[in-house]
Amino acid sequence: MTDQQDDFMTEETLIETVKNQIEDGSPIAVKETLMRLVMTGNPREEAIEMMACALAIEVFDVMKNGAEFNQKRYKENLESLPDMSFMGDE
Repeated sequence: MTDQQDDFMTEETLIETVKNQIEDGSPIAVKETLMRLVMTGNPREEAIEMMACALAIEVFDVMKNGAEFNQKRYKENLESLPDMSFMGDE
């Protein structure tokens, strides 16, 4: 990866992207996931950090492999939270 790509993959950038998705309501699975995680006792910021991990999987695949962003897999990973076993896939 280039330095510019590394800069995009920062935790802060991923978290900011998730926060923007929540605000925009797109994809809807992001807002639904946040609500579910918070309602089950996860602090909001921790929930957003977990969601950023799900996003990181997709961003990494796009940047490393030139793949298209996999919306279906992103949604599935969001739905599996707080279980983060998907992190072992990369």
